[in-house]
This record gives sequence, structure tokens and C-alpha cells, in this order.
Amino acid sequence: MESFNRIRISSDSTIKLRTLKTRTGLTPNLLCRIGLCYSLNKGPTPKGITEIDEEGQEFNRYTLTGQFDIYIIALIKQRCLIDEINPKSSFIEQFKLHLNNGIQLMYGRVRSLMDINNLLDDTK
Repeated sequence: MESFNRIRISSDSTIKLRTLKTRTGLTPNLLCRIGLCYSLNKGPTPKGITEIDEEGQEFNRYTLTGQFDIYIIALIKQRCLIDEINPKSSFIEQFKLHLNNGIQLMYGRVRSLMDINNLLDDTK
């Protein structure tokens, strides 16, 4: 697995993340964590999405993952294995895809802080 310290989201995800922050009052890093885990739980990233523009907001890895870094890394690796993707060669790509996918999914489902709880009920 490649090492990384910074990660960028797409410009579209950045706009949606700002809107989600306004709707919920949560900081972008928390919203990203929730979105990432939500996307990982929902399954593989949608077919056809193979790359993102990376013209949006940049995050420090540890700002995104916080004290849960090793767990989030393990979850991404596990999702790769389930989806029959090599986690060693595709880890960072899958991290970015699920991060952006999670923001996109949340944007359509979260109108207020209370809706975050509803994401727990929206499993597969």
C-alpha cells in the first residue's frame, strides 16, 4: 500500500460538502468520515467512476481519519478484498472513490443533523 499524507476531493464534492456542513453544523472532516464509512457499507463504488477531478478541498489524512486511522484503513482494505480489488495497488484510488461517493450519497439523503441517524437504517 502506498503511503499518503494528503488527499483531495473533487470540486463537486467540495461544493456538496459545504452544503452538508450548513445543513448539519458538522465539520467537513466528520462529514467525510461518515460519508466514507457509508459508501464502504453500501458496497462497491458505482461502475464507470474510475477517477475524480481532485480540484476540490484538500485534507490531511489524520484530519480525515483521526484516532480511527487504522480502523478506516482496515475497512477500505476489507472492501477492496470483498470487491476483488488488489488493496496494495488500488488502496488510494479506492479511498478517494469511496470518499467522494460517500459525500455524493449523503448529499441526496441528509437535509439536517437528524438525517445522519437515518443513514444507519439505510443499509444495503
